[in-house]
Amino acid sequence: MNIFEAIRKDHDIQRDLLDRLVETSGDTKKRDEIFKSLKKELQIHADAEERHYYKPLIDSDMMQDKARHGIAEHHEIDELIEKLEDTDYDSSAWLKIAKDLKHKVEHHLEDEEHKFFQLSGKVLSDNQKTSLAKSYNDYMESNR
Repeated sequence: MNIFEAIRKDHDIQRDLLDRLVETSGDTKKRDEIFKSLKKELQIHADAEERHYYKPLIDSDMMQDKARHGIAEHHEIDELIEKLEDTDYDSSAWLKIAKDLKHKVEHHLEDEEHKFFQLSGKVLSDNQKTSLAKSYNDYMESNR
């Protein structure tokens, strides 16, 4: 497995959780469980991605701006999660913020999968792609 496959696998988990989250309504156990799972998944993924994907790319002239942009989007996602935490589950604003989060995360995943991966594929060696996948997956497993 290479780093792109490892990240994409987790992106699919995030998409599934986001789809399920915006289908929930009110102050329900289901909404709470899905939100907590998504929050944890996004947090661990962002940490793993920044350490084991973006950090090795920061030194590359071709990827430096993209890596910084990706990290900035992680912070925007964190802010939306904080907004959701500060909003009552049964508030009408909650679902709107959840949909904003879904849109922001999906935009971020698309950027990575359709722009960043292609460019960084030219920067990273095959050995790096494999070793980064291993360290990324190890980090995800030990923090899930």
